[in-house]
Amino acid sequence: MNHAATTHDTLACDLLVIGAGPAGLAAATRAAGLGLDTVLIDEQPAPGGQIYRAVTTTPVQDRDILGADYWHGLGLVEPFRRSGARHVAGAMVWAVNRTEDGGFEVAYTTSADGLAGLLHCRHVILATGAQERPFPVPGWTLPGVITAGAAQILLKTSGVVPEGTTVLAGGGPLLYLLAWQYLNAGVKIHSILETTPPGQWRQALPHAWGFLRSPYLGKGLKLLRAVRAAVPIVSGVTALEAVGGERGHLTEVRYEAGGERRSIAVDQLLLHQGVVPNTNLSRAIGAEHVWSQRQDCWEPQVDGWGATSVAQVTIAGDGAGIAGAMAAEHRGRVAAVHAAKALGRIDAAARDREAAPHRAALALATRGREFFEALYRAPAQFRRPVGDTIVCRCEEATAEQVRQAARMGCQGPNQMKAFLRCGMGPCQGRFCGLTVGELIADEQGRHPRDVGYYRLRFPIKPVTLGEIASLPQTDHSRSAVVRFKK
Repeated sequence: MNHAATTHDTLACDLLVIGAGPAGLAAATRAAGLGLDTVLIDEQPAPGGQIYRAVTTTPVQDRDILGADYWHGLGLVEPFRRSGARHVAGAMVWAVNRTEDGGFEVAYTTSADGLAGLLHCRHVILATGAQERPFPVPGWTLPGVITAGAAQILLKTSGVVPEGTTVLAGGGPLLYLLAWQYLNAGVKIHSILETTPPGQWRQALPHAWGFLRSPYLGKGLKLLRAVRAAVPIVSGVTALEAVGGERGHLTEVRYEAGGERRSIAVDQLLLHQGVVPNTNLSRAIGAEHVWSQRQDCWEPQVDGWGATSVAQVTIAGDGAGIAGAMAAEHRGRVAAVHAAKALGRIDAAARDREAAPHRAALALATRGREFFEALYRAPAQFRRPVGDTIVCRCEEATAEQVRQAARMGCQGPNQMKAFLRCGMGPCQGRFCGLTVGELIADEQGRHPRDVGYYRLRFPIKPVTLGEIASLPQTDHSRSAVVRFKK
């Protein structure tokens, strides 16, 4: 076996961008344009992130199905390819460590060969995006129950849509966007079970002026009209349960609305309760995080440039706080000019001049977001489950087990690891972290920000011993395992 087949050469660059969604593509393109030696690492085989997933490779060629907003992603990919930035596709970053010279050593694994590699850089932009908020209802782990985001990925990457009776449940713009895309693809949707409380528009009303002047108004009304004309919508759903049949597959959805309990025989249930920042890497790297009262989630503490509490680490896009794809794109460009200033490529005056149009576009793209956040704030009963509902999918810990541990005095998510192993499975708390924190807070009458979150450590995703062994060897790594001479 030759050398090339057993290890990767160590890469070096000025700037590493992690994530190839709108923020990462825009950041890498602008940074390379400013003369920075830039590398973009992403887990997917093709650029686009989740919002523009597979935009260059999707088998869905009828552009009316996914809509014009999806194809906007092509306008980011082509400039990136011409920018001179290097693209490491299909690569998972699992560790970022500070080096003695103030830079970073980044460990990653490429899916094509299963080998780990190292990269040295002076500045890091995290563009790791968002993830769907956990929606733990009874039966949500059954085969036949998936998230709306996962269903949308199947459509984008493989052109796959469901057959049989399909029900969508939850709240938020993505739920209705998926319904609209399914209708364009000819999918028949049985119904949408809307969990947003009917009176919640009153909380959103103070933010209506911004929404009325935003680009969301026209698009949103058009989409809602199309969905409401084709799909029965059950408003005010206050309880939801997925029920399995003899073979353990989903067969029925039970729900409560208007004080009545009803059920539907179904083949698929697609759940969605909004999105939250993906913070595993930003937490592991040591950045400070704060609780967002408006969105009931944790987000990194960043300034107007996306800079974190960790020197030379910037966050762009929804990973820094949910604001949508267009905002992520502009945040990426702002983060890029900040990195160029931090690395000495441009001075402060040039940075401010470069950032000005992107900041103006960002202000326009975020106008009206407060309205959405208030209108689609996830109801407490769908964030804080009870009884036998599974909370930690990796360790199959239930809501009642977590609540009981909290009643016994468990002080936070980190101690919950000792009680129930929550957060210690393959997902490293991505699915259960928010729920566990809220349940502890609920039982102890505390605020979630006082309960805290899991302490994340590297590797942030599962990595094999073989991958670790394939890392390029250095003098430090050799000396770390050499026995002391007697």
